[in-house]
Amino acid sequence: MLTEWFKVHDERFESLVLPNVHVDTLFSEGRWLEGPVYVPAGRYLLFSDIPNNRVLRFDEVTGFVTPFLHASNFTNGHTLDPQGRVLSCEHLSRSVTRVEHDGSITVIADTFEGRRFNSPNDVIVTSDGAVWFTDPTYGIATEYEGARVDSEIGSRNVYRVATDGSIRAVLTDFVQPNGLAFSPDGRTLYVVDSGRKPAALYAFDVGSDNGLENRRLLRECDIGIYDGIRLDRHGNIWAGVGDGVQCLAPDGTLLGRIVLPEAAANLCFGGPNRNRLYICATRSLFAVYLNTTPTPGG
Repeated sequence: MLTEWFKVHDERFESLVLPNVHVDTLFSEGRWLEGPVYVPAGRYLLFSDIPNNRVLRFDEVTGFVTPFLHASNFTNGHTLDPQGRVLSCEHLSRSVTRVEHDGSITVIADTFEGRRFNSPNDVIVTSDGAVWFTDPTYGIATEYEGARVDSEIGSRNVYRVATDGSIRAVLTDFVQPNGLAFSPDGRTLYVVDSGRKPAALYAFDVGSDNGLENRRLLRECDIGIYDGIRLDRHGNIWAGVGDGVQCLAPDGTLLGRIVLPEAAANLCFGGPNRNRLYICATRSLFAVYLNTTPTPGG
C-alpha cells in the first residue's frame, strides 16, 4: 500500500513509486529554495536559497546541510555538464557560469546581440556540450531575488549556446520561460511557461539544426505553477507545482502526485543509484526514494 505522500491518478504511477516509503525532510531553514544539482563524485547536493543569496550543500554521507557559497549572485538553477563541472544561472550577474575543475569560473553567456540577459533561471547541458537555458525576468523584477533593473533585451527567451560560444534564441514568445528538460532520446524539449495563466508545459520537436518545431501544449497547471522539471528514463516528467510534485506521462497525462506541505520549485534525481528525488520546496529540502531513475545525463 502506498503511503499518504503519494496520490495515484493513473495506475502507471504505481510502478514508479515504492510502497511504505516516506518523504524525508532534510532541511527547513531556507527562504526560497531552488536549483538542486547532485554531484555524484562527492555524493552531495548543491541547492540555492535565492533571497538569502547563498548556495547550500547537503552531504549525503553525513546528512548535514552546510553553507557552500555566500554572496552567490542570487544563483538560481544548476546543472552538471558531461565533464562533471557545475553550471549556474546567476540572477545578479545576469549570466550563466561554469566552475572549472581547478576552481576558476568561466562565463558561458552574459549578453546576446550586445544586450545583457534578464536573469538566467534554469539550465541544461546536452551530450554534444551545448548549453540551453531560460531567461525570464524574475531576478530583475525586485530586489528580493536579485536587483531591480529594466530589461535590456525586452523579451524572455530560451537560448542555446553552442560549443563554439555562439548563442541562438530558440524560443522568443514565452511570457516567463522557466524549467526545461529533454526527452531520453534528445528529440523532444519540454519547456515550462510559468508566467502564462494558467502556467503551462509545452513540448517541441528538436530539428536537425537544433531548431524547435511542432509546438504543442501538454498540460496546464491546476495548482500553483509549473516550475522546474526533470525526466526519468521512461520519459515521464516530474514537475514542481503548488502542492508538491506532479508526475506526467510524455503526452501530458497526469499519472500521480507527491503531496508536500509546501509548493515545490525544482527537483533532481540523486543518490548512488540515482533513484532518490531531491525536491526544493519553498523553505524546505525534501527527498524520497522512487522506483525509477533519471534520463541519461539528467
